[in-house]
Parts: sequence; C-alpha cells; structure tokens
Amino acid sequence: MAKPKVLILAGGLSHERDVSLRSGRRVAEALRAADCEVAETDLDNRFFDQLSACDPDLVWPLLHGALGEDGSVRDVLELSGVPYLGSDPRSARAAWNKSVAKTLIRRSGQATPDYVTFPQSLFRQLGAAPLLDLVSASLGSDLVVKPLYGGSALGVTRVSDPSQLPQAMMDCFAYGDIALIERAVLGTELAVSVVDLGSGPVALPAVEIVTDGPYDYDARYNPGRTEFFAPARIDDQVSDAAAALALSAHRTLGLARISRTDLIVDAAGVPWFLEVNVAPGMQETSLLPQAALAAGQALPALYRALVEASIAA
Repeated sequence: MAKPKVLILAGGLSHERDVSLRSGRRVAEALRAADCEVAETDLDNRFFDQLSACDPDLVWPLLHGALGEDGSVRDVLELSGVPYLGSDPRSARAAWNKSVAKTLIRRSGQATPDYVTFPQSLFRQLGAAPLLDLVSASLGSDLVVKPLYGGSALGVTRVSDPSQLPQAMMDCFAYGDIALIERAVLGTELAVSVVDLGSGPVALPAVEIVTDGPYDYDARYNPGRTEFFAPARIDDQVSDAAAALALSAHRTLGLARISRTDLIVDAAGVPWFLEVNVAPGMQETSLLPQAALAAGQALPALYRALVEASIAA
C-alpha cells in the first residue's frame, strides 16, 4: 500500500506516563524506518486539533494505565470515526478489570489463581483486622496484592506472612480504591505476546523473566535488575501450553491485533493466567519487542504489518 500515515498517541496523565512516552518514541522510530509517515501526539486539550491537522490513516494508542487501557480513549476514537490499532473499547474494559478478565478466563477452562476483590470502603466499614484474617484463612499466607486496575506492577506486593498484609493493602490503595488479593503461584514467570497480522492471532515466543527480587516497576524499566530469556528456557510442551493460554485469553476477551498475557508456570508445568495487557510496553526493555526479535522478526516490518492489517480491516 502507499505510505501509511500513522499518529502515535502516547503520554497522558497516569502513573505510567513516562513508560508510555518511551514506548511511543520506539514505535515511531520503527515505523519511520519502515517508510511510514509518522506524527506523535500527547493526550491533552490539543488532541482534537492535532488529530484534525494530521488526518491519519490510523491512530496507534500507546497509552499505558487508565484512559489508555480502560476503553475510554478508544471510545473517543470510535466516535471520531478514526481507525485505530488494537482492541475495541468493550474488550479493553474487560481486560483492564483484572477480576472480570480472570473470571472469563476461568470460565473458558484455563487456570488462574483463586482471588477476592475488596474496595477500600469495605475495610473502613468492617475493620481491616478481621477481614484480613478471613483472607489469610481462606487463601493462605502466600499471596499477591494488587490494584484491580493498573499496570507496570505499581502497588503490587508479594506477601509471605499475614503480618505483611496491612502494609500491602496500604501500598495497593495508594494506586486505586479496589484491591485484588490472589493466591500466589510459585514457578517460572513468563510473558506471551500475541499479534494478528490479518490471518488470525499468533503467539510469539514466551519471554522468561528472572529477577533478584520482585518484578516491580524498578525491575521492569531499569536495566540490570532483571534478566530476560527470549525464548524462555522451557520445554516444548510447556511452551505450547503457555502459548495456548495466551491465545485463549486473546480470543476469550475479544482482543484485536496485539496483546500480552502475563503468567506463571508451576512446578507441574501448568501455566496460570495472571493478567492481560491490550497496550503492551514497546520500549527497549519491554517484553513484546523481545519476543518478536526472538521469533526472527524485524520490528519495523512487524509494526508496519500491524498498521497495514489494521487499516485494511
């Protein structure tokens, strides 16, 4: 096709603004290398003027966190009649709500850790101590506490003793009013990205994540704290099962073009769904680019193919 005109939408006002801007720059550089006409814009009160001035063939939303991943901006793009890359608003909302996503994944027959969700207001009404005692008695002492909405491991804490739960809840509520508490699964942490270039979704090689501590915000975005293995050091049977889980999540939630599923493979080789991302990070330490390179795909060619498939859809 003729040189496609792409508007990269990155930034926004969220805790993940800097990550989004870096993802936007990386994708813009790759698309320019693939002979695309590229403009970049932030999410602010100049957005509609910039959208009109650019008149793009496609918008690529690379916003991380709220608005970018909860379907809101995608609703705006649909109302504006502008084609965009990725999942529609309804599917994005289902993926953004970790509880909804886990429920749908479990109903599809895939494994996901047992969990509960509690709003901060419930702790004020019932009292924190008896509620957390009930959680520990039901789910065990080895837990993960995370905001119901959000990414980049912000507000996420691994708990190995009930005495750590109160602080974990406080850290979680600093990033959102609803907490998801799930039973921790021990094993190998993987990320499996899915792309659809027009012939159906395909899983890229799994990326294995090894850290000297929790895979938190610092470990994700500051080189040196985390070691990645792409492809992951797992046997073919486990690799196939992880890919099947990621593809099942992509299809079950009705996602489009691109997604990344985070999972844990336990000692028995069973993959457990944790969450799925409709706007994966695309910067230098991000998992989808590493997976694409492990599959032997050049990023400029892959990103242009995603753009062309989205425009043609």
